[in-house]
This record gives sequence, structure tokens and C-alpha cells, in this order.
Amino acid sequence: MAAPTDSQINQMTNFILNEAKDKAEEISAAALQDFSAAKSKQLGELQQNITQSYATKVKKMETSRAIEKSTAVNKSRLQKIRLRQDVLGQISKLAEEELSAKLKSESEMGGFLTKLIAQGLLMLVEDDVQVRCRAADDKIVSGIMKAAADEYSKIIQGETGATKTVKLSLASEKLRADGLGGVVLACQNGTITIDNTIDSRLGLVMEQAKPRIRKLLFDA
Repeated sequence: MAAPTDSQINQMTNFILNEAKDKAEEISAAALQDFSAAKSKQLGELQQNITQSYATKVKKMETSRAIEKSTAVNKSRLQKIRLRQDVLGQISKLAEEELSAKLKSESEMGGFLTKLIAQGLLMLVEDDVQVRCRAADDKIVSGIMKAAADEYSKIIQGETGATKTVKLSLASEKLRADGLGGVVLACQNGTITIDNTIDSRLGLVMEQAKPRIRKLLFDA
């Protein structure tokens, strides 16, 4: 009776051991599967983080380069504008020097002022006009007032057939001494003025000539 009992015990023991082994293998397989899944997930997240970090760095580099490029382009453009302005300033300065040298002669200045006054009178068409000039030009202006008034009347007569005269007087208010000269005509108690100074005329000519100067000097 003992032998069968031992055999049964051995069978039961082996069954339990096999069951335990199978269960251990099952648990081990499940654990390995969970580990693989966790590892895969972690690797995926790590890869995604690295990709995002790299993309962010690339984006920052691209933005930085774009800013640097824009800054360099703007700097170059501003430098070009400054250089062009310097050239235009030099041209204006040369024109001033040439005019100043030419108008040092009283006869040249007198003829020039006569034309400036006559032109201003044609814009005003007034009976009583005051002439402002530099203090240094008082003598010249006083000497050419009649000629300027006569020129004005002659042009009016020729263009319209009407007889028109004007009374000119030298204004006490003077133009700045360091200017190129010329005249400012005033009437109606100084409420209406015509700026025919050489400085303003030169500035107007330079402004109108800028497109042509730019084309001649900078288009190439």
C-alpha cells in the first residue's frame, strides 16, 4: 500500500512543479513582454524628444540666420543710402562754391538779382513790394530795383497788353549773412512772401535733379 502512495505523492509533486514551472515561464514571458513594450515606449518618447529638440534648435538657427541676413541687408542698404547722400551733398556743395565764386562780381550778382526780383514780382502781381536781402547786398539791390521793376512791367505789357507798375522798397529785415544771397519778396504787411533766395533755388534744382543724378551715378 505504501508504494502506490509514494507514487501518487511523486506524481502530485511533479504536477505541482510543472505547473509552477509553466506559471513561472508565463510570468517571465509576460514580464519580458511588458519590459519590451515599456522599453519601446521609452525609446519612442526619447526619440520624439530628441527630434523635437533638434527641430527646435534648427528653427532657432534658421531664425537667427534670417535675422542676421536681414540685419546685414538693412545695414548695407543704409550704408548705400548714406554714401549716395554724401555724393549728392558733395555735388550740392560744389554747385554752391561755383555759384558763390561766379556771383562775387557785383555785375553778375546785380544781373542775377534783377531776374530773381522780376520773377518774384510776376508771381505776386502786387503794387507795393518789399525786398529782403543780405545786408552785404543792400547797395546792389538798391541799384537794380528800377531795372527789376521795369523788366516786370515790360513782361506784363508783352504778355497781356496791360500797363502794370510796382513800387519796390528795401526791407529792414535781412537775410542770413552766411547764405548764398538772393531775395525774399514780401507784400501785404509781410503776410505773403516769395522765397527767391539762391539757397532755396539751388535746393529746388537739386531736388528736381536727384532722379537724373541717381540714374547717371548709381544705376550702373
